[in-house]
Amino acid sequence: MQDKTILCKDCGNEFIWTVQEQEFYAEKGFQNEPARCMTCRRARKQNSFNRERGERQLYTVNCSSCGAETQVPFKPTGIRPVYCRDCFQNR
Repeated sequence: MQDKTILCKDCGNEFIWTVQEQEFYAEKGFQNEPARCMTCRRARKQNSFNRERGERQLYTVNCSSCGAETQVPFKPTGIRPVYCRDCFQNR
């Protein structure tokens, strides 16, 4: 193995895929070479994380204890009680 120069598909800059990185890929069983430089990989990962966090769906329910309307980040099934923040912290 030897260092390879690869063209990043996002920014178009060349980057070096080192022998150590190639060995790591082989050790993990990865078949393909990286298509993006480290900077673009990090940016893509961060954007993916932000999208996931931003698209969080909230469900509106009534608290099983006090009856107040509240929002929760999971879909209640009706099997277990759902509490507002205050009632949950008091339990």
